[in-house]
Amino acid sequence: MRQQKIIALLAVLAAVALAIIGWSFLQPREHAFIAATADPRATDAAMEVLEDGGTALDAAIAAQAVLTLVEPQSAGLGGGAYLLYWDARARKLTAYDGRETAPAGISPDIFVDMGGNPRPFLDAVVSGESVGVPGIVAMFAMAHKDHGKRPWSSLFTHARDLAENGFTISPRLAALIDWSPGLERMPTAQAYFFRQAEDGSMQPLRAGDELKNPAYAETLRKLAEEGPEVFYTGTIAQEIVRTVRGAPTRAGSLSMSDFRAYRPLKREAVCLPYRAYEVCGMPPSTSGGLTSLQILGILENFDMSAIKPGSADAVHLISEASRLAYADRDKYIADPAFIDVPVKGLLDKTYLAERAKLIDMNQAMGRAPAGTPPEQAGALAPDASLEIPSTTHMSIMDRWGNVVSMTASIEGPFGSHLMAGGFFLNNELTDFSFLPEIDGVPIANAVAPGKRPRSSMTPTMIFNGDGSFYAAIGSPGGSRIIGYVTQSVIALIDWGFDMQSAIDLPRHVNRNGPTEIEKGTALEAIAGELANRGHFVQVEDMTSGLHGIRKTEKGYEGGADPRREGTVLIGHPEQ
Repeated sequence: MRQQKIIALLAVLAAVALAIIGWSFLQPREHAFIAATADPRATDAAMEVLEDGGTALDAAIAAQAVLTLVEPQSAGLGGGAYLLYWDARARKLTAYDGRETAPAGISPDIFVDMGGNPRPFLDAVVSGESVGVPGIVAMFAMAHKDHGKRPWSSLFTHARDLAENGFTISPRLAALIDWSPGLERMPTAQAYFFRQAEDGSMQPLRAGDELKNPAYAETLRKLAEEGPEVFYTGTIAQEIVRTVRGAPTRAGSLSMSDFRAYRPLKREAVCLPYRAYEVCGMPPSTSGGLTSLQILGILENFDMSAIKPGSADAVHLISEASRLAYADRDKYIADPAFIDVPVKGLLDKTYLAERAKLIDMNQAMGRAPAGTPPEQAGALAPDASLEIPSTTHMSIMDRWGNVVSMTASIEGPFGSHLMAGGFFLNNELTDFSFLPEIDGVPIANAVAPGKRPRSSMTPTMIFNGDGSFYAAIGSPGGSRIIGYVTQSVIALIDWGFDMQSAIDLPRHVNRNGPTEIEKGTALEAIAGELANRGHFVQVEDMTSGLHGIRKTEKGYEGGADPRREGTVLIGHPEQ
């Protein structure tokens, strides 16, 4: 009998032990958390949330609320965003599309003058006509419902305190205030960023000046207390509509019904194997994910690891692959609700191998024609719409291994230059083609009511062969974003760089035109060799703003682009 009791007791203990072990396996493992954003105050806000037990998504919302205030030239609540979210426990990647939409009252020829020609770009930008329905708040609300842990109302405190108590103007913000040709044309923006000097002239604020924004603090209070609905059906939406329809230059048609009709979208990420990894990005309405993956898919046919980083061979090969990918981008990619984008065809391995055969290592091909991918249907004219390089990117991972890679924008520096609720409104509608057609052939990225303008934003995640997370990265930079991000992915995978070294690399981009190389870098030394191969070389300032995180055998690392003002911080849960 005693032996039976002992056996029974051991069985109970074993069952309890198994239950405990099983339970522990089901719990998310806690490890280091990390945030890389475009401003140290935004990184601090993200880390504050992560330290308080928030998810990467919670931290992204808090960081963007701060960036709207301290980096208003780049992104904010008045714009849109694309967000990739990696759910570590479910091992699932979700793409959130928070891109702006055109108002219902927009005209297809809104950016065409009386003679049928495209209007001057900056005149179209600094106006009410360039403003689309902001999507970032609705996108955040959708993603927070799926992946948030901290209360929505708690995520705006850090930014609200800065707005009420004041923040310091950074050197980059000061330089852009001084540069911007449109701020003085908009009374609210001028009153915010300029002060009257003794001689009566209006002078811009300088780096180190303190600035308060009570209007933005009130916006954040409303968002926290009334929820995201106030942005689309309440007083915030009403103020935005009044501002756009009453713009001093070319009033827009944005209406409350446009706000009520806005919907963020969940989409399936686009992914492509590259070497021993899988690289994933945002699908259309942005062109970033597909175009970056096409470049990689073409380069898959070459041994990039055998080519020296920064050499003429490396720049030539990446540039030629980029020409081919940008040619397809300009012709085929637009809002998939309006255009049948041949996603599978553009990423077809055989198609990309055939495109790779067009590359001659000794001679640049010049302007590349678009290919004919499988599933392509209908005649479309190519379009290379201008995108001003002013955007932001953040990469964040929480203690459970969940990851956010998010690129956000209001398009040009200070967007439309219109302010409502203490923040700037986007000019994303100028990302549409100004012309609806060429020689009677329609353009995929033409203007249409309710349509999302094509973007180049390229938030990216990389996964190991076993499906586990490896890295996240992205950048601002207009249509150069695709080149910046893809070059960094090549550095990480083919050349074995750490994250910071990959970000530090001298930049070069080819958008199916000149081969652009970064001014003041070692790449200038190979300009002659590139020219001998037929490249038209342009030396340019390239202020990429790459921010990335990576998992290594030793732990986690991050990188922040020295060309801007970003920072990266790593924290550890209390043991």
